[in-house]
Amino acid sequence: MHTTVGIIGGGPAGLLLARLLHNSGIDCVVLESRDRAYVEARQRAGILEQSTVDVLRASGAGERLDREGLVHDGIELRWDRKAHRIDFPALTGGRRVWVYAQTEVCKDLIALQLKDGAPLLFEAQVRSVEGPDTDRPVIHYTHEGQDKTLTCDYVVGCDGFHGVARNAVPAGVQKTYERLYPYSWLGILADVPPSSDELVYAHSPRGFALLSMRSPSVSRLYLQVPNGTDPADWSDERIWDELDARFAIDGDWTLRRGPITSKGVLPMRSFVTEPMSHGRVFLAGDAAHIVPPTGAKGLNLAAADVIVLARAFAHLKDTGSAELLDAYSDTCLKRVWRAEHFSYFMTTTLHTDPDQSPFDTQLQISQLDRIANSPHAAAELAENYAGLHIG
Repeated sequence: MHTTVGIIGGGPAGLLLARLLHNSGIDCVVLESRDRAYVEARQRAGILEQSTVDVLRASGAGERLDREGLVHDGIELRWDRKAHRIDFPALTGGRRVWVYAQTEVCKDLIALQLKDGAPLLFEAQVRSVEGPDTDRPVIHYTHEGQDKTLTCDYVVGCDGFHGVARNAVPAGVQKTYERLYPYSWLGILADVPPSSDELVYAHSPRGFALLSMRSPSVSRLYLQVPNGTDPADWSDERIWDELDARFAIDGDWTLRRGPITSKGVLPMRSFVTEPMSHGRVFLAGDAAHIVPPTGAKGLNLAAADVIVLARAFAHLKDTGSAELLDAYSDTCLKRVWRAEHFSYFMTTTLHTDPDQSPFDTQLQISQLDRIANSPHAAAELAENYAGLHIG
């Protein structure tokens, strides 16, 4: 089998790229190692930037998002038992974010792909990519118990941090930058309406906490915990008590409690590999970069990558020029490093390092006070959180 663009990975990045290519009249094949049920149930990100929502709408995948997504015009920061709201539209010229889970984005894009898009093969395990420097790179994969090959004009790796596409970039060409954090998140889903209409980010001497949601009736909450934490060591009552303590403010506010339906621990990492392309192989999303989830950038960075890439493929089709494809890595890395810095800033400002000194804590408090009292500092946070324009 041959196609113009072979896409490895059927998560949101690969599926969105396939949709954009389909709309531009460019043929592609998506190879996803997991089955459909797994992809549609995989709990990941839940915040969509303005630009991500705009492209989903333009691609034809915005109908259910507009009907069921929760529009948010800001977030709340809490520290020292006080709260301060960041108003996104007022600080960014009208940009905002949406709460709409990655699982729902995948369901919408899969339905469109199977209805009228390019081939989407589930349980297609990619083993390797051969010939990235040739004009016919080959994807070797296994599907339905048989070893198969897909020849392509171009290959795009959307197969995540542990995928194989990055191996197509020679080790001597790659530069890798990484930071591991000395804490993790204990995340829960609970069948209880959210205790706030918008996300709440809490800095506390006890550690960070985040109040989020998946729907008007399902809450998503996180606690900073030590690396290596076993979720089984945290009873439901202990989790709610700790959340109560970390979200505490002076004034009238109550944390709603309800049945916890799932628990999991998420390690924190920052990671970038450069370049994001080699020959005719391109990397997008987690295959090229990882951010800690504090800044809500992961899914949105992946979407930004494939938006840039889809435009470059359309430009090649329309003009015969590969200039935008050649510039892909440099174009994306400017945005990637901005998002990496913002995610690092949010993480280190709001979390408590196990080795943190009282001096370090006072620096954090000073930064949070500045955001509360300086429109310029608040606007910088709002602009990065709601998402930079994709150039």
